[in-house]
Amino acid sequence: MKESSIDAQKIIRRRRDGELEYSPDEVTIEQPLEIRIGRKTLAITMRTPGHDDEIAAGFLLSESIVHSRDQITTLSAATDNRVIVGLASEVKMKLNSTKRFGTISSSCGLCGKTSIQAIRQNFPAIRATALRIDIETLLSLPEKLRDAQSDFAHTGGIHAAGIFDVNGELKIAREDIGRHNAVDKAIGRAFLDGLVPLDSHVLLVSGRTSFEIIQKALAAGIPIVAAVSAPSSLAVEFARDSNQTLIGFLRPPSFNIYSHIERVILDQ
Repeated sequence: MKESSIDAQKIIRRRRDGELEYSPDEVTIEQPLEIRIGRKTLAITMRTPGHDDEIAAGFLLSESIVHSRDQITTLSAATDNRVIVGLASEVKMKLNSTKRFGTISSSCGLCGKTSIQAIRQNFPAIRATALRIDIETLLSLPEKLRDAQSDFAHTGGIHAAGIFDVNGELKIAREDIGRHNAVDKAIGRAFLDGLVPLDSHVLLVSGRTSFEIIQKALAAGIPIVAAVSAPSSLAVEFARDSNQTLIGFLRPPSFNIYSHIERVILDQ
């Protein structure tokens, strides 16, 4: 459910001509969200309100707690910044076994994870497929995502994640003050709709690409990840190992390909 994600604040603005004015300004809301499994707290994340059920679903998927839609039996997004999740009886987990428990900031990177090898064991590499995307379609994606960023137009302070098919059609777009939350919302929506694995889709993020975003894309089975800004060294390494195509600085008419170039049709 989409909730209000913008707050109005009174500010002092210095204009280009040097004059000062007292005026309203719109800022992105940031609030904590508690994700619970029954009565036990799983994690607390700082997010922009709205689509909280999707954040929870995306988080559970990317943490390898659930693998199929029917493993989530109930999902209640309350109005008090809390999501309560019910899991199927066959889902066994220990609340001290996931390193991300605790408070997750809106800009977290590894979020406390200490074993990348364990992550690789939870999420096998993308299988080789005939999936390919042409340059013109790839270059069209940033504008389509910007057009779907209604909150960014007001605040200038919010990230976006979009899931596209290889024909360039935008399937899901979500915004959040945190990059990883925007991705959780997008893949969480796909997961709740029974669309995972997204093995014929592209994930585009509006900022830089961290290791965690590549991991979340892998959890959803996404073979191509693109971003308008730079990737981290660990994101590049992980994408290469996971058979994912990683594209950075996607700013038409240019872009960089960091891994698995074979999925981009370079011939014109």
